[in-house]
Amino acid sequence: MFVDSHCHLEMESFAKDRDQVIRKSIDEGLKYILTVGTEERYFAKVVEIVNDNPIVYGAIGIHPHNSTDFNGNTAATIRSCLKQKKIVGYGEIGLDFFKNYSPKDVQMKAFREQLALAADEGLPVIIHSRNALTETLQILGEAYRNMHGGVVHCYSYDRATAKRLLDMGFYISIPGTITYRSAEELVKVVEYVPGERILAETDAPFLTPHPHRGKRNEPYFVKLTTGKMAEIRRQQVEELAATICDNFIRLFLNGQEAPAE
Repeated sequence: MFVDSHCHLEMESFAKDRDQVIRKSIDEGLKYILTVGTEERYFAKVVEIVNDNPIVYGAIGIHPHNSTDFNGNTAATIRSCLKQKKIVGYGEIGLDFFKNYSPKDVQMKAFREQLALAADEGLPVIIHSRNALTETLQILGEAYRNMHGGVVHCYSYDRATAKRLLDMGFYISIPGTITYRSAEELVKVVEYVPGERILAETDAPFLTPHPHRGKRNEPYFVKLTTGKMAEIRRQQVEELAATICDNFIRLFLNGQEAPAE
Protein backbone atom coordinates (compact mmCIF):
# COMPACT_ATOMS: atom_id res chain seq x y z
CA MET A 1 0.00 0.00 0.00
CA PHE A 2 3.00 2.35 -0.04
CA VAL A 3 2.94 5.37 -2.35
CA ASP A 4 5.74 7.57 -3.63
CA SER A 5 3.78 10.69 -4.51
CA HIS A 6 6.72 12.50 -6.13
CA CYS A 7 9.87 11.31 -7.90
CA HIS A 8 11.71 11.80 -11.19
CA LEU A 9 12.10 8.43 -12.90
CA GLU A 10 12.44 10.18 -16.25
CA MET A 11 15.76 11.76 -15.27
CA GLU A 12 19.12 10.56 -16.51
CA SER A 13 19.97 9.10 -13.08
CA PHE A 14 17.61 6.21 -13.86
CA ALA A 15 18.46 5.75 -17.54
CA LYS A 16 20.48 2.54 -17.06
CA ASP A 17 18.25 0.66 -14.62
CA ARG A 18 14.80 2.29 -14.64
CA ASP A 19 12.93 -0.97 -15.24
CA GLN A 20 14.78 -2.69 -12.40
CA VAL A 21 14.04 0.20 -10.04
CA ILE A 22 10.34 -0.01 -10.83
CA ARG A 23 10.30 -3.80 -10.37
CA LYS A 24 12.12 -3.41 -7.05
CA SER A 25 9.51 -0.86 -5.98
CA ILE A 26 6.71 -3.31 -6.76
CA ASP A 27 8.53 -6.06 -4.85
CA GLU A 28 8.87 -3.67 -1.89
CA GLY A 29 5.12 -3.10 -1.76
CA LEU A 30 4.60 0.17 -3.64
CA LYS A 31 1.14 0.52 -5.15
CA TYR A 32 1.56 3.89 -6.88
CA ILE A 33 4.46 6.05 -8.06
CA LEU A 34 4.06 9.55 -9.46
CA THR A 35 6.91 10.62 -11.74
CA VAL A 36 7.13 14.36 -12.34
CA GLY A 37 8.59 15.88 -15.50
CA THR A 38 9.98 19.34 -14.83
CA GLU A 39 11.29 20.33 -18.27
CA GLU A 40 9.93 19.97 -21.79
CA ARG A 41 12.79 17.62 -22.69
CA TYR A 42 11.43 15.11 -20.14
CA PHE A 43 7.76 15.14 -21.13
CA ALA A 44 7.91 12.39 -23.76
CA LYS A 45 9.87 10.14 -21.41
CA VAL A 46 7.26 10.64 -18.66
CA VAL A 47 4.52 9.60 -21.08
CA GLU A 48 6.53 6.56 -22.16
CA ILE A 49 7.20 5.46 -18.58
CA VAL A 50 3.60 5.75 -17.40
CA ASN A 51 2.28 3.90 -20.44
CA ASP A 52 4.75 1.05 -19.91
CA ASN A 53 4.28 0.61 -16.14
CA PRO A 54 0.86 0.04 -14.50
CA ILE A 55 1.84 1.42 -11.07
CA VAL A 56 3.43 4.62 -12.43
CA TYR A 57 1.45 7.79 -13.10
CA GLY A 58 2.76 11.12 -14.30
CA ALA A 59 2.69 14.88 -13.98
CA ILE A 60 4.31 17.52 -16.15
CA GLY A 61 5.01 21.22 -15.79
CA ILE A 62 7.82 23.74 -15.99
CA HIS A 63 9.90 23.91 -12.80
CA PRO A 64 10.65 27.41 -11.46
CA HIS A 65 14.33 26.91 -12.30
CA ASN A 66 13.28 26.74 -15.95
CA SER A 67 10.64 29.46 -15.92
CA THR A 68 12.35 31.30 -18.77
CA ASP A 69 11.41 28.31 -20.97
CA PHE A 70 7.68 28.72 -20.41
CA ASN A 71 5.87 30.37 -23.32
CA GLY A 72 2.93 29.81 -25.64
CA ASN A 73 4.63 26.98 -27.51
CA THR A 74 5.52 25.24 -24.24
CA ALA A 75 1.96 25.60 -23.03
CA ALA A 76 0.67 24.02 -26.24
CA THR A 77 3.06 21.08 -25.82
CA ILE A 78 1.92 20.63 -22.22
CA ARG A 79 -1.76 20.67 -23.21
CA SER A 80 -1.06 17.98 -25.77
CA CYS A 81 0.72 15.77 -23.22
CA LEU A 82 -2.08 16.26 -20.71
CA LYS A 83 -4.40 14.35 -23.04
CA GLN A 84 -2.60 11.17 -21.95
CA LYS A 85 -4.87 9.31 -19.53
CA LYS A 86 -2.14 8.58 -16.99
CA ILE A 87 -0.92 12.17 -16.73
CA VAL A 88 -2.85 13.02 -13.59
CA GLY A 89 -1.22 16.19 -12.24
CA TYR A 90 0.29 19.50 -13.30
CA GLY A 91 3.70 20.33 -11.94
CA GLU A 92 5.93 20.79 -10.38
CA ILE A 93 5.50 24.52 -10.64
CA GLY A 94 6.14 27.37 -8.25
CA LEU A 95 8.92 29.59 -6.97
CA ASP A 96 12.52 29.00 -5.95
CA PHE A 97 14.34 32.07 -4.66
CA PHE A 98 17.13 30.03 -3.11
CA LYS A 99 19.02 29.44 -6.34
CA ASN A 100 17.24 31.96 -8.61
CA TYR A 101 18.10 30.12 -11.82
CA SER A 102 15.32 32.19 -13.40
CA PRO A 103 14.60 35.85 -12.51
CA LYS A 104 11.99 36.31 -9.78
CA ASP A 105 9.55 38.22 -11.97
CA VAL A 106 9.77 35.54 -14.66
CA GLN A 107 9.16 32.81 -12.08
CA MET A 108 6.09 34.58 -10.73
CA LYS A 109 4.64 35.14 -14.21
CA ALA A 110 5.19 31.50 -15.22
CA PHE A 111 3.71 30.32 -11.91
CA ARG A 112 0.52 32.34 -12.36
CA GLU A 113 0.12 31.27 -15.99
CA GLN A 114 0.63 27.61 -15.20
CA LEU A 115 -1.83 27.70 -12.31
CA ALA A 116 -4.38 29.08 -14.76
CA LEU A 117 -3.54 26.38 -17.30
CA ALA A 118 -3.91 23.64 -14.69
CA ALA A 119 -7.25 25.06 -13.60
CA ASP A 120 -8.41 25.15 -17.21
CA GLU A 121 -7.35 21.52 -17.69
CA GLY A 122 -9.01 20.40 -14.43
CA LEU A 123 -5.84 18.96 -12.88
CA PRO A 124 -4.42 19.18 -9.35
CA VAL A 125 -1.17 21.13 -9.06
CA ILE A 126 2.15 20.14 -7.52
CA ILE A 127 3.77 23.15 -5.88
CA HIS A 128 7.50 23.75 -5.43
CA SER A 129 8.33 26.57 -3.03
CA ARG A 130 11.76 27.30 -1.59
CA ASN A 131 12.77 30.54 0.12
CA ALA A 132 9.69 32.12 -1.45
CA LEU A 133 7.05 31.88 1.25
CA THR A 134 5.45 35.33 1.00
CA GLU A 135 5.14 35.30 -2.77
CA THR A 136 3.93 31.69 -2.87
CA LEU A 137 1.15 32.38 -0.39
CA GLN A 138 0.19 35.53 -2.26
CA ILE A 139 -0.11 33.81 -5.63
CA LEU A 140 -1.87 30.74 -4.26
CA GLY A 141 -4.21 32.99 -2.30
CA GLU A 142 -5.22 34.62 -5.57
CA ALA A 143 -5.66 31.35 -7.45
CA TYR A 144 -6.75 28.52 -5.15
CA ARG A 145 -10.51 29.01 -5.48
CA ASN A 146 -10.31 28.19 -9.18
CA MET A 147 -8.01 25.20 -8.73
CA HIS A 148 -8.76 21.48 -8.66
CA GLY A 149 -6.75 20.67 -5.57
CA GLY A 150 -3.03 20.39 -5.12
CA VAL A 151 -0.08 19.48 -2.96
CA VAL A 152 2.90 21.39 -1.66
CA HIS A 153 5.65 18.92 -2.37
CA CYS A 154 8.87 18.46 -0.41
CA TYR A 155 7.44 20.59 2.38
CA SER A 156 10.06 22.79 4.08
CA TYR A 157 8.13 25.54 5.87
CA ASP A 158 6.74 25.67 9.41
CA ARG A 159 3.53 24.54 11.07
CA ALA A 160 1.86 27.97 10.87
CA THR A 161 2.42 28.02 7.11
CA ALA A 162 1.06 24.49 6.84
CA LYS A 163 -2.16 25.70 8.46
CA ARG A 164 -2.54 28.47 5.89
CA LEU A 165 -2.00 26.02 3.05
CA LEU A 166 -4.38 23.48 4.55
CA ASP A 167 -6.99 26.23 4.84
CA MET A 168 -6.65 26.72 1.07
CA GLY A 169 -7.27 23.02 0.54
CA PHE A 170 -3.75 21.82 -0.16
CA TYR A 171 -2.19 18.52 0.80
CA ILE A 172 1.25 18.50 2.44
CA SER A 173 3.88 16.06 1.14
CA ILE A 174 6.73 14.99 3.41
CA PRO A 175 10.14 14.11 1.93
CA GLY A 176 12.96 11.93 3.21
CA THR A 177 14.43 14.87 5.09
CA ILE A 178 12.08 13.92 7.92
CA THR A 179 14.66 11.21 8.75
CA TYR A 180 17.45 13.78 9.21
CA ARG A 181 18.57 15.03 12.61
CA SER A 182 17.90 18.61 11.52
CA ALA A 183 14.19 17.96 10.92
CA GLU A 184 12.82 19.44 14.17
CA GLU A 185 10.45 21.88 12.46
CA LEU A 186 9.27 19.27 9.98
CA VAL A 187 8.53 16.89 12.86
CA LYS A 188 6.08 19.49 14.20
CA VAL A 189 4.42 19.66 10.80
CA VAL A 190 4.08 15.87 10.60
CA GLU A 191 2.48 15.86 14.04
CA TYR A 192 0.07 18.62 13.00
CA VAL A 193 -1.19 17.80 9.50
CA PRO A 194 -4.52 15.91 9.50
CA GLY A 195 -4.33 12.35 8.25
CA GLU A 196 -6.60 13.08 5.30
CA ARG A 197 -4.18 15.73 3.96
CA ILE A 198 -0.76 14.11 4.26
CA LEU A 199 1.38 12.46 1.58
CA ALA A 200 4.88 10.97 1.48
CA GLU A 201 7.47 11.26 -1.25
CA THR A 202 11.07 10.57 -2.14
CA ASP A 203 11.82 13.28 -4.73
CA ALA A 204 14.17 10.60 -6.08
CA PRO A 205 16.94 10.74 -7.17
CA PHE A 206 17.34 13.60 -4.66
CA LEU A 207 17.02 13.90 -0.85
CA THR A 208 17.85 10.31 0.03
CA PRO A 209 16.60 9.40 3.52
CA HIS A 210 18.71 8.08 6.36
CA PRO A 211 20.42 5.59 6.45
CA HIS A 212 21.09 5.74 2.68
CA ARG A 213 22.28 9.35 2.44
CA GLY A 214 25.04 9.69 -0.11
CA LYS A 215 23.39 7.16 -2.43
CA ARG A 216 20.86 7.72 -5.19
CA ASN A 217 17.35 7.97 -3.81
CA GLU A 218 14.83 5.43 -5.14
CA PRO A 219 11.02 5.28 -4.96
CA TYR A 220 10.87 2.35 -2.54
CA PHE A 221 12.84 4.37 0.02
CA VAL A 222 9.50 6.08 0.65
CA LYS A 223 8.95 3.23 3.10
CA LEU A 224 11.61 4.80 5.33
CA THR A 225 9.92 8.19 5.15
CA THR A 226 6.50 6.68 5.86
CA GLY A 227 7.93 4.69 8.76
CA LYS A 228 9.44 7.78 10.35
CA MET A 229 6.20 9.69 9.88
CA ALA A 230 4.26 6.85 11.53
CA GLU A 231 6.67 6.88 14.46
CA ILE A 232 6.18 10.63 14.91
CA ARG A 233 2.40 10.34 14.63
CA ARG A 234 2.29 7.28 16.91
CA GLN A 235 0.61 5.15 14.26
CA GLN A 236 1.21 1.74 12.81
CA VAL A 237 3.14 2.03 9.54
CA GLU A 238 0.50 0.01 7.70
CA GLU A 239 -2.23 2.33 8.92
CA LEU A 240 -0.46 5.48 7.78
CA ALA A 241 0.54 3.88 4.46
CA ALA A 242 -3.11 3.02 3.79
CA THR A 243 -4.17 6.58 4.63
CA ILE A 244 -1.55 8.04 2.31
CA CYS A 245 -2.68 5.69 -0.44
CA ASP A 246 -6.29 6.83 0.00
CA ASN A 247 -5.15 10.46 -0.13
CA PHE A 248 -3.20 9.88 -3.33
CA ILE A 249 -6.21 8.22 -4.96
CA ARG A 250 -8.47 11.08 -3.88
CA LEU A 251 -6.16 13.85 -5.09
CA PHE A 252 -4.74 12.40 -8.31
CA LEU A 253 -7.06 9.59 -9.40
CA ASN A 254 -10.45 11.23 -8.85
CA GLY A 255 -11.15 8.91 -5.92
CA GLN A 256 -10.90 5.82 -8.12
CA GLU A 257 -8.34 3.03 -8.16
CA ALA A 258 -7.42 4.08 -11.70
CA PRO A 259 -8.34 7.03 -13.95
CA ALA A 260 -11.51 6.54 -15.92
CA GLU A 261 -10.97 4.93 -19.32
